[in-house]
Amino acid sequence: MFAPLRERNFRLWAAADLVSVAGTWMQVLGLNWLILTATGSAATMGVVVMLQALPVLLLGSWGGALADRIPARPALIAFQAVRALLALALVVEPGKLWPIYAVALASGVLSSVESPCLGRFGSALVPPASLASALALGSVLSSTGRILGMALGGILVGSTGPAALFALNAATYLVVIAALGLMRTGSIHTLAAPAPGQGGVRAGLRYLAGQPVVLVILALSFILGSLGRNYQVTMAAMVAGPLHGGSAAYGMLSTVFAVGAVTGGLLLAGTGRSTLRVLLAAGLLISLLQLAAGLAPTILGFAALILPIAAGAVVFDTVIATRVQLDTREDMRGRMLATLGVVSALSGIVGAPTIGWLCDALGARGALVLAGAITALAALAGGMALARLKGRSLALRTVLTLLPIGRRPADQLA
Repeated sequence: MFAPLRERNFRLWAAADLVSVAGTWMQVLGLNWLILTATGSAATMGVVVMLQALPVLLLGSWGGALADRIPARPALIAFQAVRALLALALVVEPGKLWPIYAVALASGVLSSVESPCLGRFGSALVPPASLASALALGSVLSSTGRILGMALGGILVGSTGPAALFALNAATYLVVIAALGLMRTGSIHTLAAPAPGQGGVRAGLRYLAGQPVVLVILALSFILGSLGRNYQVTMAAMVAGPLHGGSAAYGMLSTVFAVGAVTGGLLLAGTGRSTLRVLLAAGLLISLLQLAAGLAPTILGFAALILPIAAGAVVFDTVIATRVQLDTREDMRGRMLATLGVVSALSGIVGAPTIGWLCDALGARGALVLAGAITALAALAGGMALARLKGRSLALRTVLTLLPIGRRPADQLA
């Protein structure tokens, strides 16, 4: 489970990532508090989220192409310094909305290049055989950092105000810069660089068009991400609607979800098996559980389903990230990770309003049942498509049993 932690560089990176994620969620909490107290408008928070997501959609492909061509470590040091300055900009102009909009937009532009750089760099810190466990541990750290950041931010925001949270977040980026500076460069695996004329967006799109397995995986990521990932919307709708709960019940469900996310990451890190069979099984399982959650009679029954849903969602997302990296060429990795980022952002933008509309039209229970049924069918269809690509039988009973397990990435694409 903890094989990646044997690598000194990965230990530095993991510790810095935990601190940075906690700082990020402190800033998210501080921003939400600032916006709500200043405007009383939840729609304004939606605008901030949109401003962060749009640049990734529009610039993600170019950001991935750039990430494949520039040295990741010095680029990440520069990115962290810029993020620290952006956080400090919120401290300098407290209570005003225009700096929030500007920082959100700048953060989105930065993420379009930074995210694929982070993916390339992270995969260079561990041997390929340990990548699945490293990504799973990364999911655990992200969930843990979110819990710590929200908890600490919740304590501080009332006593110090949101500006202190922004300042603390700026300091966390200095921790990441220090970790990058302390790494042993000789132990960092050098990923292959694009050949001359093969480093652009078009070359990446041509390569992706020739990878049908990756295309199926991305399609599954979009469908399940759109209809099966917006749990904050569906949990709130269930609590406020048919389950007749209050803010305490919603807080309890959010905690259960976080615990499930950590559990899923630990399970995957323990096995290290990020195969297509695991991907499809996780996708089908969380879809069926989502359908069942729509029928849950009580808050406790709903919570009992939310925990494995969260665990399965982390497994599903982590396996997708692993397969996208291991099943593609190193010189294309930045562009493939950028494509995954675009798909993820698009699924959020499409999915949240879609789920919200379904909750309004069908009720929270109807939305969960319908979305769960659609994503379950999508998982089965994806399994059948992958079986066809493997030259397997299309019978449904073979989808989860005949897909290869434990083979090398090259065999997975054969």
